This record gives sequence, C-alpha cells and structure tokens, in this order.
Amino acid sequence: MDIQALNDIAVKMVTPGQGILAADESTGTIGKRFDSIKTESTFEKRRDWREMLFRTDTAMQNHISGVILYDETIRQEAKDGTSLVDLIKAKDAIPGIKVDMGAKPLAGRPGETITEGLDGLRDRLAEYYKLGARFAKWRAVIEISHPDQYVGMTPSDGAIKANNHALARYASLCQEAGIVPIVEPEVLMGGHHNVARCHEVTERVLNSLFTELYEQGVKLEGTILKPNMVVAGLRCSIQPSIEEVAERTIKVLKDTVPAAIPGIAFLSGGQSNEIATEHLNMMNKIGGFPWNLTYSYGRALQQSALFAWKGKEENYDAAQAAFNHRAKMNGLASLGEWTPEKDAASNA
Repeated sequence: MDIQALNDIAVKMVTPGQGILAADESTGTIGKRFDSIKTESTFEKRRDWREMLFRTDTAMQNHISGVILYDETIRQEAKDGTSLVDLIKAKDAIPGIKVDMGAKPLAGRPGETITEGLDGLRDRLAEYYKLGARFAKWRAVIEISHPDQYVGMTPSDGAIKANNHALARYASLCQEAGIVPIVEPEVLMGGHHNVARCHEVTERVLNSLFTELYEQGVKLEGTILKPNMVVAGLRCSIQPSIEEVAERTIKVLKDTVPAAIPGIAFLSGGQSNEIATEHLNMMNKIGGFPWNLTYSYGRALQQSALFAWKGKEENYDAAQAAFNHRAKMNGLASLGEWTPEKDAASNA
C-alpha cells in the first residue's frame, strides 16, 4: 500500500469546485429510470446514455473529479471503440467502481439489511485496477423505523456494527489493492422520523464506522466518506430549514469524523436536484471544518439530463446542456458560491 498515492487520489477526488458523478446504477435501477422516459434499457442504450454524459466537455472537465461505474460500464466501449474508462480519463477525471453486491436481509434482525460482496472481493479489486479503477464504492443501508414502533425499533446496534464492519473490511482490501475506498453508510430519508432522530442515528452510525475503520487498519488519509445529510424523513410532517440541515450535518461531522479524512462527498439521498444543491451550498457557506465538502450525486446530477434526452439521439445537445447546468451549480455549491439567481440565469 502506497499511502501517499492513495492520498493523492483522494485529494483529487474532492478538488474544490468539483465532485463525483455516481453513474453506478445497477441494470435494474437504470431500467426503472429509463422506464420514466419510456426508453427500453438495452446494452446499447445504457452505453449511449453514459457515453453522452462522459463526453460532456464542460461538466466533465470543470466540475467532475471522478465517476463511479458499474461492472458493465467499466468494460464498455463507446460507439467509436474508445473505452468508457478512457473517455473519463481524457477529461482528467478518475474512474471508480461500485463493488458491493447490494443489501440483503440481516439474519436475526427483522427489517434490517446487511450489504454483501466481500467474498472474492480481493480478486475483483485486482481486476478492476487493471481495468482502470482507482477508487471504489460500497454502500451500507441504515433504516430508521417509524417513531411509534417501539418493538424492534431500528436501527439496532447489531445492524450498525455489522454494516460498518463490512465497510471497514472492504476499505482495507481496497487500500491493499491501491484503490481509494469510498465508505457510504446511508441513513435512509424515506421514513417518518424527524430531523433530531436522523441526527442521533447518523452520529451513532459514524462513530461506529470510524471505530471499525481503525480496527481494520484503514488509513484515513486515503479514504473518502460518503454520508447522508441530516434531514427529516420524507414522510415527516415537519421539515427542517436549509440552515438547520446544514448546521446539524456539520455538527454531526465535527463530532465524529477525524480531520485526517481528505474530504466528504455527500449522497443526495432522494432529495430534489435543487434542494441537494442548496443544502451543500449552505454547509460550505457556514464553513469552519477541516475537510472539503462536495457531492457524489447520481440522480441529482443526471435526472434533468435524462428527461431532456428521452432516449433520442436528436436530444443529445439538450441533455448535455442539462448535465452541464447541474454540474456547474453543484460545483458552485461545493465552494459556497451558489445562488438561486445564478441557477436561474445559467438555466435560462
């Protein structure tokens, strides 16, 4: 393990003004997104969609530091025979790869899950390194039960520990392979919980995560954290302000995340495009933390471009313009320089 090389990659991944494009949707997930634009999810259509994104010069060169790929995508070639990995590298962005195998029911913990994929991971990482990946991602899923549910309340300490132990073992294997791990413990935002409950659970999860990372010998200087923001569940009747989300998220991070982590790249977690941008911007406007705070968005970067594309080649330019816009806005937010006026003017 060359920790300096890992640190160099990690620092580049959180370059101020840039963030990470999550283009690692599974075949099933991207199929659902294509359904929303009435487009069949074929091998060629998935390639065309991602090739279009990776060839968007302004976004990729100025606002995207890395791209998380899916197993299919890291092996694909563009229409002209250029590998998609080489398209990303040509824009001075870093190719990455999703390596977990998804969340499965956790034995003995009804309603909770464990992310699988450790079996054979060392060999898969070696192959992905040869294919060009220099960072990887593993997502753990933590769900908060309904506030009225007192029996079997989730998340349990057992589920938190099991998921964070898997994240730490994955991260250690990544660093052994010369790959920077993104550790993603996602507290889901789809429930009824209020923002205070999310604050408490996120703090528990992150405290447990860094204990497990330490025990597995993971070097924080070569690691990126991809957490949720501290938000209320979508079904909660009382939603916090932009300022409260930013303040609570910063407090949780300051209370749990060591300064050795080069950067934190937030997931959007089902937030609308604009709200995800606004939350990130507010945190960076407040400032006063030791890490670079940026984005690792999938839908919040891609959705408007997807609706502009509609699966049709003649909409290529419109889709690229939409992707450029959202990438630019999030780049500004990572600097604390986004405003609604800039968003409206840029999209006019």
